[in-house]
Amino acid sequence: MVAACAARGLTLATAESLTGGALCSALVEVPGASRVLRGGVVAYATDLKALLLGVDAGLLAERGAVDAAVAAVRGLGVRARLGADAGLATTGVAGPDPQDGRAPGTVFVALAAAWLPEGVLVRRLHLAGERPAVRAAAVEAALALLAEAL
Repeated sequence: MVAACAARGLTLATAESLTGGALCSALVEVPGASRVLRGGVVAYATDLKALLLGVDAGLLAERGAVDAAVAAVRGLGVRARLGADAGLATTGVAGPDPQDGRAPGTVFVALAAAWLPEGVLVRRLHLAGERPAVRAAAVEAALALLAEAL
């Protein structure tokens, strides 16, 4: 993804919760990441999703943090706040317990980018496995979404 973004002159930013920085870290692992990656925000606490990423507190109260619309706004928010061409966001339930009425393994990944016809792509996933497997699969899904959009 880093090379593809660099070839197009695109920059990225990440907004993470359940992945805890693993998505940003996966991008940093790639040589040349500094040409592409603007930075990342790990907003794990719900109030920080509003404060740092601009997610409406009413939306969070109504739908909870694990939601397609919340994922979309997180992507848009990190893109705007970090001055990137694309914002890649993750939110979900890694487990073992449910959250906001969502079962473990429920994950949303979002990509907010100007070149997308609707501006944002969101995918809902139902991932199996223990907490580490769900988190790792969420990172892979976010990178796959970016690859597909490029």
